Amino acid sequence: QVQLVESGGGLVQAGGSLRLSCAASGTIFKINAMGWYRQAPGKQRELVADITSSGATNYADSVKGRFTISRDNAKNTVYLQMNSLKPEDTAVYYCNADVIRVVYGSSLARNNYWGQGTQVTVSS
Repeated sequence: QVQLVESGGGLVQAGGSLRLSCAASGTIFKINAMGWYRQAPGKQRELVADITSSGATNYADSVKGRFTISRDNAKNTVYLQMNSLKPEDTAVYYCNADVIRVVYGSSLARNNYWGQGTQVTVSS
């Protein structure tokens, strides 16, 4: 199986910065896209940013110019650098990965995985 473990959330004042990390582990053959989503109370989960295995990125309009997604393929880790944080960025942030994993020796399977979530709170 595959596990995604997030870290780096916390409480920060408006205008501050945080860096989230998400490390994937398990019987991984390859990770395609990785991304960050967030869910605020009473709202639907939304895409924040994602990145392909070759490094192409995509951002929600609300975070463009403030957040930067990156990844280290050798470490199976994705990062989200969040600058100029605003109170409306407050949410639980979830890591997501499209993983091809090894099953039963040489067979491969493709699955989508989620992390457990990390709370980001921005005070005004």
